[in-house]
Amino acid sequence: MRRSIALLLLLALPGWLSAANLIVLEARGGGLSTGQSIASDKPINLKEGERVTVIGPDGKSVTLRGPFSGPPMPGGGASADPKQALAALVATRDARTSSVGVIRAGTEAAKLPEPWLIDMSRPGPRCLLEGERPVWWRPDADAEQTFTVFPVDRSWRADFHWKAGESRQPVPPVSRFEGQNAFIVSVDKQEHAISITTVPRDIDNDFVLTSWMLQKGCVQQADALIRKLGSTPATPSGP
Repeated sequence: MRRSIALLLLLALPGWLSAANLIVLEARGGGLSTGQSIASDKPINLKEGERVTVIGPDGKSVTLRGPFSGPPMPGGGASADPKQALAALVATRDARTSSVGVIRAGTEAAKLPEPWLIDMSRPGPRCLLEGERPVWWRPDADAEQTFTVFPVDRSWRADFHWKAGESRQPVPPVSRFEGQNAFIVSVDKQEHAISITTVPRDIDNDFVLTSWMLQKGCVQQADALIRKLGSTPATPSGP
């Protein structure tokens, strides 16, 4: 009788029965793939050496390593407080900007006016929405400026020219840019590398997108999304 009452109390706890959709950030085995949506209460099975990282609708991520069998994230943050979720993302951002290398690519970088712009003025990882063309951006648009983009094997080059007052420039729709995820940028006689990670287009939750960007090292872009979340708080989507 006591066990039955205890079970009823547990089932009555908020979020106990609420499943949320999780997004697979990275997967190595388990029959899962990057960008896949899975239920937080649906058991997954990982063998020895297999690993999966998932993100809940509140932006919280968890990495599971095999051997593992069970639900990846019971509850999944479906009923999380948006303010708490935002605070957790800010803490994650601050933790990821604690090292010198990430600080240079993140907090000391100019603030992006929009999260999907590609800052070509500094090295580091960038995130790009699936199916979109990169849009180069520069923080200082006062003067004319030229820059050149190469693939890592330098098999071709593309020259760009900024006009005074111009801060954005879409990458032209030519085949040599398709499928490329790493570039060398030459500007003001200095070269630096930019790597681009594709983010699945069907993720419509800014908490998940911010967490994804932070996990991939796109701190500058994640910071732009955090500012957006801070100014217009949104409730994380449920299942």
